[in-house]
Amino acid sequence: MLLRRQVARVVLLDPEDRVLLIRSSDPIDPHVPGWWELPGGGLHPGEPSEQAALRELHEETGLGADSISGPVWLQHVTFDFAGMHFDQHETVHVARGQGGDYRPVALEGIEAAAMEGAQWWPVGALGGLDRIIPPWLAEQLPAVLASGYPDEPMDLGHID
Repeated sequence: MLLRRQVARVVLLDPEDRVLLIRSSDPIDPHVPGWWELPGGGLHPGEPSEQAALRELHEETGLGADSISGPVWLQHVTFDFAGMHFDQHETVHVARGQGGDYRPVALEGIEAAAMEGAQWWPVGALGGLDRIIPPWLAEQLPAVLASGYPDEPMDLGHID
């Protein structure tokens, strides 16, 4: 089954500049190694990406944000998950919040089976994680935090 969709993701930073990442695995294929990923999901028709990113953040983690950037990165990704093939155009935002504990509030069935927990990571530790989605986060995030958000989102192209 092919699922094409527009997705919004969010890099949530706490006051100490730690990033919240969700630990996930493929509930259908236990041979796929687990990974760390940003919260996010599909946009509803007509929904702005900032609004979708905040909605998905709350649904998947129970957390909110005090502020959110405009789009910082764009990427096109294709991957297999839970027996489906995904073709996604993703918009990634950066948000700041107060931190807190991971408490999902509205997970779909497949999300509930896939998401194993979450952890706050110092930005400098991202490069040492086994599998991180998106793979460019450890390189791109420190640069953006040092130089500020771009006027136009950076298009990182197609990523497998």
